[in-house]
Amino acid sequence: MKNTVCLIAAASFLCSCGGITERPIGVIYTNAADPIAATASGGSRTGTAEATSYLGLVAVGDSSIEAAKKNGGITSVSSVDTHRKNILGVVTTYTTTVKGN
Repeated sequence: MKNTVCLIAAASFLCSCGGITERPIGVIYTNAADPIAATASGGSRTGTAEATSYLGLVAVGDSSIEAAKKNGGITSVSSVDTHRKNILGVVTTYTTTVKGN
C-alpha cells in the first residue's frame, strides 16, 4: 500500500502539473504564451520586461507590467501578454509584453 501511494504521488508530480496551475507547465520543456488583459483601444508602442530563474533556486529580473511600460515608454496600456520558457527547470524565463500608447 505504501508503495502504491508513493507511485501515485510521483506520477502526479511528473504529469506536467496540468491540474495544479491555471496555465500549462511542462516539466521537461515549456514554451507558452498567454494573454493577460486587453482593451478595445489599440497601441503603437511595445515594451517588454523579463525575469529569469536558475535551477528554481535563484531568480533575477523584473517582469512586471510597470517595468514593461517603462521600457516601452507607454502610459496607456491596451494589452498585456506573457511568455514562459522553461528547459528542464534549469533556466526559466518569464517575459511580459505590454502594448499601448
